[in-house]
Amino acid sequence: MHYLVAGLVLFLGVHSISIVSYRWRDAMVAKLGAGPWRGLYALISVVGLALIVYGFGRARENPVILYIAPLWVRDTMIMVMPFVFPMVFAAYFPGLISAALKHPMLVGVKLWATLHLLVNGSLADVVLFGSVLAWAVVDRISLKHRPVRPIRTAPPWKWNDAIAILLGFAVYVVLVAGGHQWITGLPIPFPHSRPG
Repeated sequence: MHYLVAGLVLFLGVHSISIVSYRWRDAMVAKLGAGPWRGLYALISVVGLALIVYGFGRARENPVILYIAPLWVRDTMIMVMPFVFPMVFAAYFPGLISAALKHPMLVGVKLWATLHLLVNGSLADVVLFGSVLAWAVVDRISLKHRPVRPIRTAPPWKWNDAIAILLGFAVYVVLVAGGHQWITGLPIPFPHSRPG
């Protein structure tokens, strides 16, 4: 659990710099330069993510179960999850989806974390997905009080929504085909895969 918590502190911490003080973030970029800042940011993020993956796997070896979700909740998650990834891609392919959701990536992250939190009831799951959900909520609130930093996106195009949907579903297919088990060590619990 220590590795998981350390990874979350690093990963979510570096992603919370603008939430805490966007002025300090801008001052550091000006001092270090955009390139070195992005490199340091990426390095901390990768180390944090690696610790999260490792720590989550270790914690699940001896899970502390807090609750068990009913099967209908799991089935609902499987039906809703395909919509998460198009939201994330919509942040980079501006169109009707991004216009409607305003911050589609954060909406996708919140939906992803909420679904996993509802379905997975071990202490490690609650710490991981609860932390990500809390961060996404705080980040969304903070965007109302700080300048929105533009990200690189595809140029406006009538097919951007279709691209976001196709890419999102492609990621979902990869996860269903074995990517989820490769990353997490856990298969996706489809209804037909359960005994009975």
